[in-house]
Amino acid sequence: MGVTKTDFMRGMQCPRMLWLDAHRPQEKVIPPEVQQRLDEGNEFGDRAMGMFGPYVETTAYREDGRLDYAEMLRRTQECLEDGTPVICEAAFSRYGDYCAVDILRRAEDGYEIYEVKDSDGVKEQFKKDVAFQRYLVRGCGVNVVRCYVVTRGTENEYAIEDVTAYAAAYWRTVYENIRRLAAVKRQKEEVFLSTGEQCETPYRCWYWDYCHGGKENGTAL
Repeated sequence: MGVTKTDFMRGMQCPRMLWLDAHRPQEKVIPPEVQQRLDEGNEFGDRAMGMFGPYVETTAYREDGRLDYAEMLRRTQECLEDGTPVICEAAFSRYGDYCAVDILRRAEDGYEIYEVKDSDGVKEQFKKDVAFQRYLVRGCGVNVVRCYVVTRGTENEYAIEDVTAYAAAYWRTVYENIRRLAAVKRQKEEVFLSTGEQCETPYRCWYWDYCHGGKENGTAL
């Protein structure tokens, strides 16, 4: 069982959150206002796919409505081999780890990653998102030369910030933690971690009620 970009980000905030995602997702409570922001973010991301003109989207679904990761990986590889200029939701997997890049754009000297966020500015968490993708995509043999975060601009324009240096520097953090987090997902005993700042920062945890309800059993980290 590998680590996705979402797993990595949530596990770095709190390993107990990651364990609950894997073993007790029924305890998750997503407030309506948060779900609305998530839906709006998805809509913003869909619109941004065309920011560079024509593109190929690799998204695929199984009969049960869940994402078909194998098909997305196949379509992405096909686009890479064909030299498709812009690939949206470009899927990559290595040692079971997985990510889907919002926009992968071919450049003269390699490929550029664009992480799209429905936000009025670039936050550090967004840069970490990109860093995980850069680590995995480069590990799959794709020459990623630049990384960007795309946010809301003015008058229907997009703001684009170069975060290549940050993503390259954060490589070691990804490398040093990715297997640790994979082990957290696999372990049978519930992770113990006392409630604290990580419950609210950088995002309020969806298991807040569960963890603040006295359920402090588990394996300490």
